[in-house]
Amino acid sequence: MSRPRDDRADGTGNPVRSGSAARHTDDPAVGPARHLGSTRGMPGWLKIGTGIISILLVGVLAFGAYWAVRLQGNISKAALGAGSDKTEAAVNDSNDRMQILILGSDSRDGKNSQYGTSDDATGYGHSDVMMLMDISADNKRVSVVSFPRDLLVDTPKCTDQKTKKQFPAQQDVMINAAMTEAGIGCAVDTVNKLTGLEIDHFMMADFNAVKELSKTVGGVEVCISDAVYDPDSRLRLPKGTSKVQGEQALAFLRARHAFADGGDLGRIKAQQGFLSSLTRKMKSDGTLSNPVKMLEIADVVTKNLTIDEGLASIPTLLTVGNRLKNIDVGKVAFVAVPTVPAVSDPNRLQVAEPAASQLFAAMRKDIDLTDPTAPPSPSASASPAASASAAPTPSETAPAYDKSLQPVTVANGSGTPARAQEIMKVLTGSGFTQISQFAAAPVAATAVYYGEGFAEVAADVASELGIPAKQVLPAGVVGVQVYVGSDPAGGTKGGTPGAEAPVELPDDIVNQTAGDVVCQQANPTLITR
Repeated sequence: MSRPRDDRADGTGNPVRSGSAARHTDDPAVGPARHLGSTRGMPGWLKIGTGIISILLVGVLAFGAYWAVRLQGNISKAALGAGSDKTEAAVNDSNDRMQILILGSDSRDGKNSQYGTSDDATGYGHSDVMMLMDISADNKRVSVVSFPRDLLVDTPKCTDQKTKKQFPAQQDVMINAAMTEAGIGCAVDTVNKLTGLEIDHFMMADFNAVKELSKTVGGVEVCISDAVYDPDSRLRLPKGTSKVQGEQALAFLRARHAFADGGDLGRIKAQQGFLSSLTRKMKSDGTLSNPVKMLEIADVVTKNLTIDEGLASIPTLLTVGNRLKNIDVGKVAFVAVPTVPAVSDPNRLQVAEPAASQLFAAMRKDIDLTDPTAPPSPSASASPAASASAAPTPSETAPAYDKSLQPVTVANGSGTPARAQEIMKVLTGSGFTQISQFAAAPVAATAVYYGEGFAEVAADVASELGIPAKQVLPAGVVGVQVYVGSDPAGGTKGGTPGAEAPVELPDDIVNQTAGDVVCQQANPTLITR
């Protein structure tokens, strides 16, 4: 265990930035905030996570030996990770729960050179689109979680699997730069660190994939509230519904400023709306049952796709695709990671706590995001990784730190002022004397958050208060923070340590499902008449 540092100042605010999330929690959430600042620096050439659709496309192929060889030859491969320890066995592609990280590359090589020079995409490039697709074990639902490109995260130590060059861990790095130095595997390891999940596969597409796919399916319908023109992406659309394909489809997906307030969250919702419309079109047009059309689409997609070695075979893609072809569009949920403007830079984003940790916990528990009250998939089970990375256990002997020097804050979200005093009395009596308190937003479940180096302290604090270990979470706090909820379990020695707090999600955590027809809000500053 990490030895806590004794020279930290008291932290008196809500958790501001999460590190690698713990595997279990039931803390309540607040709704995700809008990104109020405008992004800076190199234009973000956005492109869709075509990998999501590519799985659907190959799901019902009936191709001969020629097409099998041709499609297999199209595929490019890369390593899944960048040196992180893997705790889970390989998934069964047919019936295990599966997470696939979908990336969009900003490479300017070859067919993509018209969108900039190679200087615009250093190293392995940036992943300006990042979505985590989570397929349930029973093949009845899919969650697609988007990570804003401007989200500041901590990256782990990564090793380039081609050159074996090592790169140190970094703090407060934009998530779209995670793959720049050590490749796609470092982006995978970064998302694992942030969410507490262990991603099974990845798929990365480039600019050309979006253009060719949209043309092959005959265009995709999109909707916007007002006529708009974005000079950066050259997207020009009239008010209402339009069909986009080719360059116009790419412009819609890479537009930096056309939607909402011109930030990442509006852009993400537009991307999700495009994916939803494409999914509906393919199902309603009978594309998935048309072998000729499917072969044409599969050929286009695989030419512009890089996937991990475990997924890089046509039979494997066929197996995974068959899992998705019959999913109800109403059970394909599109979500954005809850964020707020970053404290260190208001033009960037950081995860919003406790909402982000609660979302990641729900994902680790295989919760249906469209219906959190529904039971997990029947065949789903706790993963080895979940057990391996469970919250730290309290010290059985004298702690290797001085309790009187540890900063502990009590954030009272119970709505009862006396509750905070009760908590502080228990902690003071056990030797924790550097304690402060403040009133916090109401929450349902009590949780203990801890900053880097304070895992052991947090475990002991939770033990003193009778808070379940699964409600002890890493976060961007200084020291330890006890976020007191209104739940009867936890918070005092008289609580029930083993009790399960209910899983709660913000009402608006799901932006839309694939069955929803959504009209995007135009950025008022770019509306044309």
